[in-house]
Amino acid sequence: MWILLVLLVIILIIAFNTIKIVKQSEVYIIERLGKFHKVADAGLTIIIPFVDHVRSVVSLKQQTMDIPPQGVITQDNVTITIDTVVFYRVTDPAKAVYEIQSLKKGIEYLAITTIRDIVGKMDLDDTFSSRDAINDKLRVILDEATDQWGCKVDRVEIKDITPPADIRDAMEKQMNAERNKRALILQAEGERQSAITLAEGKKEAAILEAEADKESKIRRATGEAEAIKKVAEAKAEEIHLVYDAMMKSNPSDKLVQLKSLEALKEVANGEANKIFIPFEATKALSSLGSVSEIFKDKE
Repeated sequence: MWILLVLLVIILIIAFNTIKIVKQSEVYIIERLGKFHKVADAGLTIIIPFVDHVRSVVSLKQQTMDIPPQGVITQDNVTITIDTVVFYRVTDPAKAVYEIQSLKKGIEYLAITTIRDIVGKMDLDDTFSSRDAINDKLRVILDEATDQWGCKVDRVEIKDITPPADIRDAMEKQMNAERNKRALILQAEGERQSAITLAEGKKEAAILEAEADKESKIRRATGEAEAIKKVAEAKAEEIHLVYDAMMKSNPSDKLVQLKSLEALKEVANGEANKIFIPFEATKALSSLGSVSEIFKDKE
């Protein structure tokens, strides 16, 4: 009975050491008698107990590593603190295990020295305005250096750049001065634009007023001319009616001359009328006295 139990335990131990289940996105580095044998992918893997053993479990997922904040001296001798994060993934598990003792430590030290080298060649202002350029340079250098370790660096991001306290105070004062400058410029520009708008408005108003006055005078002159025309037409019509009536009554020459002179008198009484009397009309004027005497005798 005890022998069966011992055999069962031994079988379970052998099965446990023989059958390995590899998870998704992971690989096992299998060694046989202390020497690299194979890379076991995800799924069921059978190994020989006491001959093969799992050296390391390597994750194939993209991994992140925070680089400790580093004090870096810029080209203009300002000490700043840079906080960086590296995104990487293992492409060759065997190299990641056998080519370097600690992949994470290697990436960390390489990133620190590279950051100091890149930022040390830049001014303080460039470090703030050229984050993307710094990230690209770091990624390229780290990717080339870690290729021999079976690793690929996908991204490098600078999370924060912290200047010293006195530099921050100076930068804040400079930013406030720039804001005040922009505010004054915008205010002056607004006042200038307002003055230009007001002047253009006054100009347009004066032009419209002059045009309205001109139009008013033109309309008034047109109305006066039309009125004078209508008055003249009415007078002409009146003379024409009088003439027709006289012609129908078959008047004598003396009466015609007298009525013509009376009509001429009415026309002359109008405003702005200038009368030009022909020479022949003077005969009628000379005989006006005698005609008046004739009418008095008839009455």
